[in-house]
Amino acid sequence: MLRLKVNLKWLEEKPENLTNITWGVPWQKGQLDSTDSISLENEAENSIPVQTWPLAYWPDGSVKWTAHSANLQNEEKAAITTERNVSESEGLLIKENEKGFFVNNNKLECYIPKKGEIIFETNKNQQKYQAFLETTIEQREKMKNKHVNTYTNVQGRIEDAQIENKGNIRTVIRLEGAHYSDDEERFLPFILRLYFFHQIADIKVTYTMIHDSDPEKYFIKGLGLKLKARFSGDPWNRHVQLASDEGIYSEPGQLILTRRYRNTDGLFEKQIANQTIDLDEMPDLKKHVQTNAIWNDFKMVQDSANHFKVLKRCDNNNSWVEVMHGNRSKGTLYAGGVDGGIAVCQRKFWQKFPSSLEVNGLNKEESNITIWLWSPDSEAMDLRHYSNDTHVLSAYEGFDEMRATPIGIANTNELIVSFFDSAPTTEKMYDKTIDWQNTKLLVCEPEYYHQTKTLGIWSMPDYRSDFTSFLEQQLDNAFDFYQKEIEQRSWYGFWNYGDVMHTYDPVRHQWCYDVGGYAWQNTELAPNIWLWYSFLRTGKAEIFHLAEAMTRHNSEVDCYHLGEYKGLGSRHNVSHWGCGCKEARISMANLYKFYFYLTADERTGEVLTSVRDADEATVGLDPMREFYPKDEYPTHTRVGPDWAAFSSNWLCEWERTKNPLYLEKIKTGINDLKKMPYRLLSGPTYGYDPKTSHLYHMGDGNEGGYHMIIAFGAPQVWMELAELLDDEEWKDMIAEFGEFYSLSDQEKRDRSNNALQDKFFNWPMFASAMVAYSANRNNDQKMSEKAWELLLNLEYSHTPLPIKAQQITTWKSINEISWITTNTISQWSINTIVCLELLKDSLPDKGWQKSIIKLKK
Repeated sequence: MLRLKVNLKWLEEKPENLTNITWGVPWQKGQLDSTDSISLENEAENSIPVQTWPLAYWPDGSVKWTAHSANLQNEEKAAITTERNVSESEGLLIKENEKGFFVNNNKLECYIPKKGEIIFETNKNQQKYQAFLETTIEQREKMKNKHVNTYTNVQGRIEDAQIENKGNIRTVIRLEGAHYSDDEERFLPFILRLYFFHQIADIKVTYTMIHDSDPEKYFIKGLGLKLKARFSGDPWNRHVQLASDEGIYSEPGQLILTRRYRNTDGLFEKQIANQTIDLDEMPDLKKHVQTNAIWNDFKMVQDSANHFKVLKRCDNNNSWVEVMHGNRSKGTLYAGGVDGGIAVCQRKFWQKFPSSLEVNGLNKEESNITIWLWSPDSEAMDLRHYSNDTHVLSAYEGFDEMRATPIGIANTNELIVSFFDSAPTTEKMYDKTIDWQNTKLLVCEPEYYHQTKTLGIWSMPDYRSDFTSFLEQQLDNAFDFYQKEIEQRSWYGFWNYGDVMHTYDPVRHQWCYDVGGYAWQNTELAPNIWLWYSFLRTGKAEIFHLAEAMTRHNSEVDCYHLGEYKGLGSRHNVSHWGCGCKEARISMANLYKFYFYLTADERTGEVLTSVRDADEATVGLDPMREFYPKDEYPTHTRVGPDWAAFSSNWLCEWERTKNPLYLEKIKTGINDLKKMPYRLLSGPTYGYDPKTSHLYHMGDGNEGGYHMIIAFGAPQVWMELAELLDDEEWKDMIAEFGEFYSLSDQEKRDRSNNALQDKFFNWPMFASAMVAYSANRNNDQKMSEKAWELLLNLEYSHTPLPIKAQQITTWKSINEISWITTNTISQWSINTIVCLELLKDSLPDKGWQKSIIKLKK
């Protein structure tokens, strides 16, 4: 085979310290065989040890996506190549017996039990560390003239342990369990992943908490990972380091600063610099120091997105003393003694407040260091619904049924536990913190992603003309507005970070955060696809970060991972889990697979696997139950968004596993649609049997709405399927749907024997990519003009151009776009990106172009 070379670059800056990097690379159909050798080269073409595994396959069996893992530090650039054989280097070792796993990465020796409360234990520099999960549950009782809160500590307990990914460079151990009270009541299932990397003294932990408790009865007061440690040395030689806004703040367990001895021989400066101080030759100073207060407990609490505080105390029966206040901590704490210590870091620490880092008993025989994902210094987590009623008529809530439950939602956080043989300098600690907090990722050039055609149809930025440049500027403006709006509106917090709001209220100059279905977006109209397309075509790190946060939030918080709604997601609402509509469109794989393929993240892969059979959940909760009672069909489904979501899930499972069962499910549905009176235009609601995957005709122009078919990502799924299956009739059906949407009312009636008419086809802008597909397939310039008109004519697009924020002064100075909704921005952006690809050689007539270009003035 020909030698292939894929150039890689850093998403942002290269790491300052030796860091494990794991990333994904796409391949064109037929390029890479699963038996081909893969190597990694630096800029000088020297080989770097790399671990490789497949993520997805093309229909012909060739590899579509590969994952790679390597330990990198100062490499400016790198490249993945084929053909060269690279012998596997000796590296990380793992052994398994009936009780647990032993890992040795040449920097750490770690034991992970398969059962019990210990998460892991390790010995480093003759010091023993053990990790545990600890959660505090608050229960509330109201009595006459008295409210009583009871707090119960529940301990995490491992119930199952598996090696999930094994290699010389990177090994992942997956742990599953739950928290238990003293009387064996089970709470809060969890999934932990422990990542070990060759020659790196870090353990990366992803902690997925799944909520399963009655929100009316149980309130989570604290959610944490606790490490028990034994430090050595006198109190003045034990230190704490805390990452603030711009650097590291350091303090000892006992100051050598006294009223008589201020900074003798610069010793106090050395102490604050985390150096070991020998006082044996200075007995009088030592005598004074030993009478100083001993500070055992330190904590840093991020109580909002814009404030943290650091406190310390001598012991647990003493009051806390304020040390400092700050804005946004970088979420790292180090604690240790003369023989080294341990650092912990929570990624997205301030973004996912309320969080805290704490050390207790610094100077005692045993110390505890806790990463609090939900800080016990905050109010307890309250997951009750915002209202006792549904508000369907007045507030765009989805269903009269009250199904507002958090039982089954999840939250995933990334943590780092790092071990040191001696106290690091504050400069070293800060460098490590920056590496931990920033996304260190290798990516391909946008042109390469586009060339491989692995993630659907989207365009590269087009600046060939004033017209296309204007459209590109609007796409930039749309993203810039949301990036700034997240900050302006402070859309942060443990349960909120990653989501954006749905609809703006220009009277209050506030988003409709309190108006039913107009509050949180919850994937409505696929902003995820807009962001991922935007990243793929530009490679901009700021877009990746927003898309990553949205992926993590939507796939965890807005979806159900256990219980009766498992496999489904929750429609947009004031509470992320509040709407009565629980549907597959929120959990569908096409929203989340971008992140999986770019990062090889195991948790996201697990989520993708969990939705492969989401259609089965609709038997218990029919998405069309409002209109169709139980009948001869097990359930009902709309061809979009429901069946489109199912087919997205099946596509992802098929290409990841090559399991023919899921290909057959897709083909079964497509073949059924081919037999319908109007093919893809029939329905849109069908009888459906998840056991057979068959769709059953129930009429045409029935309940469901044709704009609903295409508004949630169905065109992107179907266009990708068309290329994969190479099914010419399916391509014709997509084109036919697009053409039909553009017809006049009379033409629709004439073609459908009056079954279909204009009133069924709302929001024509949503169909512009489908119209463009039709124009491209049929080489129809008139259809091209129609697609552009749907995007550019305000009557159809509901998107005034240019997209531009204005500064207003109201209850505070605000930059706002008064007409904005995330629905319209998402769909306009997706459709524009697709049209710029499908119609790049069929731009609108000069009159349209001139009228649009004038708008920028």
